[in-house]
Amino acid sequence: MKADSNLERVLSSGKFAVTAEIGPPRSASADPVRKKAEGMRGCADAFNLTDNQTAMSRMSSIACAVVLMQQGLEPVVQMTCRDRNRIAMQSDVLGASALGVRNVLCLSGDHQSFGNMKEAKNVYDIDSIQELMILRKMRDEGKLWNGDELEVAPKLFLGAAANPFADPFEFRVTRLAKKVTAGADFVQTQSIYDMERFERWMALVRDRGLHEKVHIIAGVMPLKSQKIALYMKNKVSGMIVPDAIVERMRNAKDPKDEGVRICVEQIEHLKGIDGVHGVHIMAVNWEEIVPRIVRGAGLTSRQ
Repeated sequence: MKADSNLERVLSSGKFAVTAEIGPPRSASADPVRKKAEGMRGCADAFNLTDNQTAMSRMSSIACAVVLMQQGLEPVVQMTCRDRNRIAMQSDVLGASALGVRNVLCLSGDHQSFGNMKEAKNVYDIDSIQELMILRKMRDEGKLWNGDELEVAPKLFLGAAANPFADPFEFRVTRLAKKVTAGADFVQTQSIYDMERFERWMALVRDRGLHEKVHIIAGVMPLKSQKIALYMKNKVSGMIVPDAIVERMRNAKDPKDEGVRICVEQIEHLKGIDGVHGVHIMAVNWEEIVPRIVRGAGLTSRQ
């Protein structure tokens, strides 16, 4: 065990893991976090807390993690390179580990041009692969990046993101391999709608034996409407939404029900793909639907 993490235990045991996402509030009150978490209790093995998602200021992911742990739930802290240099990043990791956080997802972060403070200056002192290298060194060697010894090393289960749908397609598995070499223990993917392309990506992953070196958690996102499906298809970079799914949403009598049905079908498909070790449910601003999706996919009775 690297970190005494529940998520690590589930994945290492060979069980099909479930993670879900919680968006921190644009508020100084932790009540929205508590409410969302309580509504999803028993539905996931760990809960991602986004880090100023879409480059908008929100309650910090580390603070939200403490709120979750107070409720007996396990957090996955997302930590982006956009807002931190290597000094701040190592400091935050030491603090998070001291508070009991074990799972950290290393990300580049949405560029500030996507947010509502476009004039803000980003940092990007390092990228997400270097972030993994730094945190692995802290954990495995008990040293900061400059070689200084740590009195107590952080306990960490390190995660990374992967997008099987961006171009050039063949490079996506090479980038995954770099993240595995850098220290990723688990990977959560971009939302999957194009199963055929994801299957091709997984075949390349298996060809390189990466499915035996890292736990791959496939991302799913329930759709609420045809409008959202079209937005994701046409406006979100690195996202592929097949026309058949757009048509299903357009023809649905109840688009939300259809979106849930599609999501459950996707999870059932993913459960049968060799090398997929779990699913990550990203119900953005719709966290209350997660229990229904988990029940529909037969993935209840989480600890």
